[in-house]
Amino acid sequence: MVLDKDLAQPGAGKTYFVLNYGCQMNESDAEHYAGQLEDLGYAKAADFHDADVIVVNTCCVRESAEKRILGKIGELKRVKENHPGQIICVAGCMAQKDGEKLIKKHPQIDLLLGTAHVNSFKEILADFIADKGGRVYDDMAIPDSEFEGNRVRQSGFSAWIPIMYGCNNFCTYCIVPYVRGRERSRSIENIVEEVEQAVAKGYKEFTLLGQNVNSYGKDFGEKGMFAKLLRRVNEVPGVERIRYMTSHPRDMGEDVIRAVAECEHVCENFHIPFQAGSSRILKLMNRGYTREQYLELVEMIRRYVPDAAITTDIIVGFPGETEEDFEETLSLVKEVGFDAAYTFIYSKRSGTPAAKMDGQVPLDVKKARLNRLMEAQNVNSLARNKEMVGKTYEVLAEGPSQNNAGVWCGRTRTNKLVLWPTEGREFTAGQKVNVKICAAQTWLVKGQAE
Repeated sequence: MVLDKDLAQPGAGKTYFVLNYGCQMNESDAEHYAGQLEDLGYAKAADFHDADVIVVNTCCVRESAEKRILGKIGELKRVKENHPGQIICVAGCMAQKDGEKLIKKHPQIDLLLGTAHVNSFKEILADFIADKGGRVYDDMAIPDSEFEGNRVRQSGFSAWIPIMYGCNNFCTYCIVPYVRGRERSRSIENIVEEVEQAVAKGYKEFTLLGQNVNSYGKDFGEKGMFAKLLRRVNEVPGVERIRYMTSHPRDMGEDVIRAVAECEHVCENFHIPFQAGSSRILKLMNRGYTREQYLELVEMIRRYVPDAAITTDIIVGFPGETEEDFEETLSLVKEVGFDAAYTFIYSKRSGTPAAKMDGQVPLDVKKARLNRLMEAQNVNSLARNKEMVGKTYEVLAEGPSQNNAGVWCGRTRTNKLVLWPTEGREFTAGQKVNVKICAAQTWLVKGQAE
């Protein structure tokens, strides 16, 4: 779609606001929506109540998120009544999942933008303003995944870089493949170009994003593409740190682990969700690996990158999970000694196979198991953080602590949160600071800047 020259600046003198919900990919998409709005001449409003265009970028991974978003969309009906001519666009995963049903229930919505249309939002909005386009764009047959245009990044030193869209895994509990579509990779050249442009603007840290980054490039018919991408981005002058998320254990290979070990700027932090410690439950989840294979992967990481931090995601109470299955999850957590774990109670998502499975676990049982799991992981996290005491780490400063006056915070290469007192010194966001760790807590460490 080519933008009509006569519509190049339909937003001149007008404002926008993006309300974002959900994952890091959504955060990246929200930056791109904002960039395209500014390309059209819009300026960011201080408050969404006053904006001429509001984009609600949605998430549907959990029911609780959907309820919050629907509440906000309902609130926008009153906002729009006080702002004649305001354009409300609902985008993202909920827009993809619910389609025209959302507009029928909430007529205050002007545009519905599915997940495959992120890169063409500017043209769609311009056509809508000119009465040339429709209201619903939720087809997923969009072959072009290359990124062009502007981003309004939220950080001044750390940049999201989407490397692929969609997911082919179809885990039985997950809605993502149905709302994000099949995997589509950007070319290495297109990704590197975006990194280089960000470096030129002063960005230092880059997080490569995908629903399963280890599948990057498979749609090109090539193997080992993600390891090649890591090595290529590592070579870009000015890049200081490289992170990536999220990895699927089934596709994490030795080539990627070796790239982390050998590339100067790729951080020693592996986030590899295992979800359940029981091979029986993993099969029901359609995860594609066993408990034993996951432990072999952890052993390989420890061998190549001994000082790496390993974090994970875990679901408790998946349909059919017995006490014995949960004990296997608990024992795996204790055996691996994760630095941190993001733990979740299984929640039904309509449209997924797991929602219809027999053996749904009662909520009180799920809550009790979650508490036991968190207690076990807290022991691990504290122990891992205590190992840092007395050592000095390179920390990338993020800014002043929101909860502690006179204290700054930042992260190590292994993504540990570090706090340190300024003691009259000046620091800047994006600055590298050597910090000697003096004390450890479960979720962070404290130290002194050297």
